[in-house]
Amino acid sequence: MNHASSSSPDIAPAITSRQGQLFRDGRPYRILAGALHYFRVHPAQWEDRLRRLAAMGANTVDTYVAWNFHERTEGEPRFDGWRDLEAFIRLAGEVGLDVYLRPSPYICAEWSNGGLPFWLTGRVSALRTSDPAYLAAVDRWYDALIPRIVPLQAAFGGPIVAVQIENEYGSYGSDRAYLEHQRDALLTRGIVELLTTADGITPDMVTHGSVAGALPTFTFGTGVSTAQELRLQEDALMCSELWGGWFDHWGEQHHVRSAQSMIGTVEELLAAGGSVSVYMAHGGTNFGLWNGANHDGALQPTITSYDSDAPIGEGGALNAKFEALRAAFAPFHDGELPERPAPAPMQTAQAAPLRPVASLRAFAGSLPVVGESTPLPQTFEQLGVEDGIVVYQAHIDVPADATVDIDTLHDRATVFIDDERIGTLERDRRLSLALPGAARRATLTIVVESLGRINYGPRTGEGKGIMHGVRINGRRYVHGWTHRALPRDGVPSAGAREAADAVAPAEVPAKSAADDAGVARAAIDVETPADAWLAFPGGAKGMVWLNGFLLGRYWKVGPQQTLYAPGPLWKAGANEIVVLDTDELGPTVEVRESPDFGPTEEFVGS
Repeated sequence: MNHASSSSPDIAPAITSRQGQLFRDGRPYRILAGALHYFRVHPAQWEDRLRRLAAMGANTVDTYVAWNFHERTEGEPRFDGWRDLEAFIRLAGEVGLDVYLRPSPYICAEWSNGGLPFWLTGRVSALRTSDPAYLAAVDRWYDALIPRIVPLQAAFGGPIVAVQIENEYGSYGSDRAYLEHQRDALLTRGIVELLTTADGITPDMVTHGSVAGALPTFTFGTGVSTAQELRLQEDALMCSELWGGWFDHWGEQHHVRSAQSMIGTVEELLAAGGSVSVYMAHGGTNFGLWNGANHDGALQPTITSYDSDAPIGEGGALNAKFEALRAAFAPFHDGELPERPAPAPMQTAQAAPLRPVASLRAFAGSLPVVGESTPLPQTFEQLGVEDGIVVYQAHIDVPADATVDIDTLHDRATVFIDDERIGTLERDRRLSLALPGAARRATLTIVVESLGRINYGPRTGEGKGIMHGVRINGRRYVHGWTHRALPRDGVPSAGAREAADAVAPAEVPAKSAADDAGVARAAIDVETPADAWLAFPGGAKGMVWLNGFLLGRYWKVGPQQTLYAPGPLWKAGANEIVVLDTDELGPTVEVRESPDFGPTEEFVGS
């Protein structure tokens, strides 16, 4: 079967699959791709990272399109600034790379909610199916997205040579009508290039993830021979995600894969006549709160760094994997590969004191009220809060020596009675706290943090916040709730600046010596803006803003010990660091010249 799109019989795709291989301009062809996500790289660094990818020997850049990154507010999709997908695609073409586009609606990618908008998953339960409400939202999104990428296809002089339908659907569902709808949604809107699907290497996954008219491709760390057995004889062999590294969850070790292990699988695939996309070639960063999470008995939130032990490191460093791939890919090019770009300049190491601004309790009380008071606590979705922190407050009658119990918490809560911190509760672990002392009237304040929206598996789309209710002694519900919220953005926008401004010293009381958690500020003087790595020794669990931009989280459970702070976010002169630590503020912020990803373990992926 010829897996070429056929929306117009007069327009030929750049690449076709037939006779067991890919062809381009009548000649056998290999896609040599590397995954690099525009939404994980500062736009000012897009060109640098793309040039590093080309120097690695790739002829194609592979990127997802994260729906929730573009349409954070329903009905208001944006394609400007960091979200200028068309600019990224054109830039790739100018660098000399083709584009393998994977345009959602679901991407997984260890990205918040698997790329699905929170406002959609908050009201639609039958995700990734032919449910009318779900398809209507997807169609509206495609009406905004696809016309922008159609002119950028190779058939019209652009760099896009392949487009993926959905993502690893065979490991999630079995709605054939849904996959056909997604295929037809691309074709009828003008996609003419090679269509693909991507699934793991089991017969069941391939069966339920494939759809007529699209080339089935595979995802694996190792498994070339299995993929060869699963593919049809007439289909070209392609691994659209060859896992050269792996991602990390908080509390784990940093996953690495040796260059020897990775290149062994790549060379086996190339020797079998296959095409490849290395996932990730450059991982980048889950800036802000865009990290996803898994759930395997307990929530497993992904760390801020998405370095993934990739050939091109989070800060752009080139390593042994880069050199191994450059050598393996070079024979497939007619001329010399581009020169390796020079290392990025780094800031000189220094440290600055973190000066407390407000206790966590005072800060929580300073946040703006969201919505009306309600009998039961509202979820993030009901409040229209994408991520970050929601503060729940109610006036309660506390019996002597009572307990407070949260009925289903997503994800982590710090609990206060009046101004006294009584403990921390965590999803899947501890959901009850003792309230010692005599019977009294008090204010109950619960500071709830979303740690990352699940991006893979049947729990994708789960809500955040207090999901059902709060009870005293496991019996009596607490009624009458007020909600305050701190939405936190992972992109340079007014929202992130407002989050930083919300902690201005004039607006909240000074930090209490009795509460070591809360908000602090530091000033970092820089002569020449450049990349840096930030560390917060002594800090327990916090979020960090640099000049109003939310870099992400640190957490003492590791493995990540430093946050990447790209050069474009710095300015000459004074730079402001704002830290919100829910557990314990450290005394200083350190600027370091190299990253620390924590203790490592060899891991191939599964």
